[in-house]
Amino acid sequence: MPLPTATPRRFLFLQGPITPFFAEVGAALRGLGHAVRRVNLSLGDRLFWRGPGATDFRGRAADWPGFIGDLLAREAVTDLVLLGEQRPYHRVAIAAAQAAGVAVSVTDYGYLRPDWVVLERDGMGPLSRFPRDPAAILALAAACPAPVLAQRFADDFSLQARWDMAFHLANLLPLPFRHYESYLLHNPVPAYLGTGWRLLRRRAETTRAAAVLGGLAGRGPLYLFAMQMENDFSVRAYSPYPDNDSAMAEVVASFARAAPRDGHLLLKVHPLDPGVKRWASRVAAMAARAGVAGRVHLLDGALNADVAILACHGVVTINSTLAIRAIGLGRRTMALGRAMFAVEGLVWQGGLDGFWQDAPAPDAVLAEAFIRAIAGCLHVRGRFYGRPGLDAAVAGTVRRLHLGLVNQPMRD
Repeated sequence: MPLPTATPRRFLFLQGPITPFFAEVGAALRGLGHAVRRVNLSLGDRLFWRGPGATDFRGRAADWPGFIGDLLAREAVTDLVLLGEQRPYHRVAIAAAQAAGVAVSVTDYGYLRPDWVVLERDGMGPLSRFPRDPAAILALAAACPAPVLAQRFADDFSLQARWDMAFHLANLLPLPFRHYESYLLHNPVPAYLGTGWRLLRRRAETTRAAAVLGGLAGRGPLYLFAMQMENDFSVRAYSPYPDNDSAMAEVVASFARAAPRDGHLLLKVHPLDPGVKRWASRVAAMAARAGVAGRVHLLDGALNADVAILACHGVVTINSTLAIRAIGLGRRTMALGRAMFAVEGLVWQGGLDGFWQDAPAPDAVLAEAFIRAIAGCLHVRGRFYGRPGLDAAVAGTVRRLHLGLVNQPMRD
C-alpha cells in the first residue's frame, strides 16, 4: 500500500549498519519527495552508499565539529539519521543537531531479538526516551498491538561476514581518508582470525555447553551471566566497566559471598565474540580466586539463549538485551549498567549480593506491557543482513521516518 504524502524534509545520514540499509532507506525517502544527504567518514562508508548527495569528510577529528555544524545549517537539515549514538563522530554531530533543532533518529539491532530493528529518537539504552514509570508503560502499551514474536526473518551470516570484512579492511587503507579514527577497540585482522577459529569450534563448543547445562540439572539453582561484545558502546559508555572481565570478576566474587551454597553460575559467551580473549582460562582463574572453582562454568558456542535462560533461576547482565528476553520468560533479572529496561517491577533494584536470594520474578503484567510498548513504538520488523528481512527493515524504517512516527505507536 503506498504511503500517504507528508511534508518534505531534509535528511542527513551518517554511519549506519555495514549493509546497503541506509542507502536503500535514503533512496526510498528521496522517492517520496524528501531531500537526502550523506557524509562518508571512511572508505568503508563509501562502499555502502549508492546514489547522489554524498559528501566526504577527510579532515581531522578536530575539524569535524565545524564541518558538521556548517553542513547542517547550509543544507537546512531537518533530520539526522545514524547508528551508534556513542561513536565519537556521532556524539559531536548529535550535539550540533540538537542545538540546531534537528531531529535525531538512531537505529541499531533491536532490543527484541532476533529479527527486529530499533529506531529511536536521540539515543538508545539509558538515553532512550522510553518511559521508566510502570504506569506510563502500561498506558503506552494500551495504544500498541500485541507483537508476534515468532521469528520471521533470518540473517545471512556469510553475507554479513563478507560485508563486515570489506568495510573494516577498506578502512585500514591509508587513503583517501587518512585521518579517519575508528570506533573499534580491536584491530579487525586478529578479531577476524579469532572469529574464524571460534566458528571452526562452534559445534563442539555448543555440544559441550549443552552437556554442562544438562549435567547441572537438579543440582541446585543456576544463575546466568550474559557476556557482551566489548566493542558495544552499551558496555563502554553505559556502565562502569571497561570490559567483560571486570564485570565478570565482580559477579563471581558476589556469587561466592552471597549465592546459595548449592548454586552454580554460568558465564555465557556472546555468540559473536571475536575470540581475542581466552575466556576459559580467564573464567577458571576468576573462580579459583573466589573459591568457587567447581561452581562456575563457561558456556560457549551457539547454545539457544532461551534454553539457557529457562534453565536458570536468575539472569545478570551489564545491560544486554538478553535481559529483556529473560524478563519476558519470567526470570529474575539484574542489570549492572545503565539500561532502558531497568524499571521497578521488571528488574532487581537492590545490590548484587541481594540478587541471588532475594530478587523476585518480574511482574508478568508489566513485562507483557513493556514488550508490547517497545515493539509498537521503538521497533520495525526485519534484519540488516539478508533478504527478505532487509527489505522489511527498510520499508518499516522508511515508514516511520516519512510519517514522523519515531517513538510513536505504529501498527503493521
